[in-house]
Amino acid sequence: MSMNRRNFVGFGLAAVTAGLPDAAQATGAAPANADQYYSPDVTDGDYAYRGTNMQKINDKFRRQLVKFKHNEPPGVIYVDSHNHFVYVTFENNTALRYGCGVGREGFQWYGRARVGNKKVWPDWTPPAAMLLRRPELPKHMDPGPDNPLGPRAMYLFRDGKDLQYRMHGTTEPWSIGGDVSSGCIRLLNEDVVDLFQRTPVGTDVVVLKHFTS
Repeated sequence: MSMNRRNFVGFGLAAVTAGLPDAAQATGAAPANADQYYSPDVTDGDYAYRGTNMQKINDKFRRQLVKFKHNEPPGVIYVDSHNHFVYVTFENNTALRYGCGVGREGFQWYGRARVGNKKVWPDWTPPAAMLLRRPELPKHMDPGPDNPLGPRAMYLFRDGKDLQYRMHGTTEPWSIGGDVSSGCIRLLNEDVVDLFQRTPVGTDVVVLKHFTS
C-alpha cells in the first residue's frame, strides 16, 4: 500500500499509530482548520517532518520549565495521563513539561516502566490482531514524514519485557491534550525529538493513574 502525505492525512485520522497491539490510535476527524496546525517542514537527518504552528497549541501544552514536586532522581519521566503532561524531572522540584495525547477509555494504563529501546525515524508494522480489526491498514510503513510514529519513538519495557507501548511523535498536532490512543503516549514532533535527546535507554518512566474527576 503506497502512502504519501496527501492521502495519509485522511488515512491517519482513523489509523492505529504504532507497530504493536496497544499502540496509539487516532480517533475522530481532523478539525476543519487542520492545515493551520502546521508550519514549514523541519529537516531531520534523511527526512523532514511537518513543523507545528505553536500558535494553535494551547499554552499549557507547550514545552516549558515548571515547578513539579517529586521524589525521583533527575531524569526520570513522569506521565500525567489525566492532565496530558509529560515531565522530565530536574533538581529542586522542577521539571521540563510537554503536552501529550494518551490512551482513550479502555486503553488507559499506569505504573512504572523503563525505556528499553529507542529509534530515530521508526518504521511501523501493525500486528496481526490489529489488521483483523482494521484490514485497511498497511501491512508495513517505512520511516518518513507520513509514518504516524513521527521522527522518534521510545519503547517502554517492564522487567525486561516489551509492554507494547511507545512514546512517539504524531502527524496530528491537534490531538495533543486528548485521550486519543490505544495506550501509547504521543507528543508534538518537535517535543519528541527534544525528549528523545534527553532520554537514555534505561530511563525510568512513571505513568500516573488516569482518574475520573
